[in-house]
Amino acid sequence: MRRTVLVAHPSADLYGSDLQLVESVGGLTAAGWEVVVALPGDGPLRARLEAAGAAVELLPVPVLRKSLLRPAGLLGLVVDTSRALPVMVRRLRSLDPAVVYVNTVTVPLWLVAARLAGRPALCHVHEAEDDAPRLVGVLLNAPLLLARTVVVNSNAAAATLLRAVPALRRRTEVVHNGVAGPPEPLPPVTAPTGPRRVVLVGRLAPRKGTDVALEAAGLLRAEGRDVVLQLCGTVFPGYEWFEEQLRERAARPDLAGAVEFAGYTSPTWPALAQADVVLVPSRAEPFGNTAVEAQLAGRPVVVSAVQGLREIVTDGETGLLVTPGDPADLARAVGSLLDDAGLARSLAAAGRESALRRFSRQRYQDAVTAVVERTAR
Repeated sequence: MRRTVLVAHPSADLYGSDLQLVESVGGLTAAGWEVVVALPGDGPLRARLEAAGAAVELLPVPVLRKSLLRPAGLLGLVVDTSRALPVMVRRLRSLDPAVVYVNTVTVPLWLVAARLAGRPALCHVHEAEDDAPRLVGVLLNAPLLLARTVVVNSNAAAATLLRAVPALRRRTEVVHNGVAGPPEPLPPVTAPTGPRRVVLVGRLAPRKGTDVALEAAGLLRAEGRDVVLQLCGTVFPGYEWFEEQLRERAARPDLAGAVEFAGYTSPTWPALAQADVVLVPSRAEPFGNTAVEAQLAGRPVVVSAVQGLREIVTDGETGLLVTPGDPADLARAVGSLLDDAGLARSLAAAGRESALRRFSRQRYQDAVTAVVERTAR
């Protein structure tokens, strides 16, 4: 008899946690589960989920955003919650899933609905807000006490979670993300015949360190290096001001014409194929799929020494670690790879081998399916 799992997710975009959900769904459907995914709105993720075998329903529910911390936002959250919760509970009772799988802590109302409907819940945590005030961390993670099982995507995320709510220790386990590689191996980096390309894939956001990458590119060009920085990503709604700042900085004389705003890029493999170096200069990163993608692409990667990125990259072996928020350190690391082709090749080869071994899709899908099975039992 086929069993059903309802998966709740906060967006229909195609970034890290969104794409990771596709892997989770693919593993569950392959294991015989009937998967229904509830999204708060439509978007490009829907087609990916349906291709993975899920049925998709649009159920508008409140999603936690920083804008809700303002008085007007809190009032709207209360109103939206009062409207959505009865609908969610009714849907759970009619669907009768064996498990409610809540993907990220930003849709905690599904945990409440699961409890009211008498269904076991699993929450897959993709966040690690270790720089947030302690009270914020407690409030953000306390709803996880309603979940029977909590999955986190790195040891760093687990540590952050358990500092906030120690009572979650016995129900929490770590499952590192699984990341798909290119359809076929990308060609190796060839000898440079023009500008050296440095690529950053990810949201344009302060926490992603996009501004740090621009300053590092400026320092590299000040040293006389012909470097072009390509930014593959867009901003969250409400962060348009940050993109304006980035574009203003990119227009200054030291970077004029040397920064490409490529917008949302999918698939990322053509951009990575052209990269001499890939950057992940995040100020916070619970895991870091883009670092693994760079490794799978066979490109040397420079990442911030923070959270989950430290679990992906071993400094000097599978990539280079740099001080978060430090453009000079980032520029130094990139320069060392541009100057030493042998080092760049060895890091790229070792990084690819590590990513294939440690972060395969099959390993991830098997682990997630096993957690869902245990939660159902």
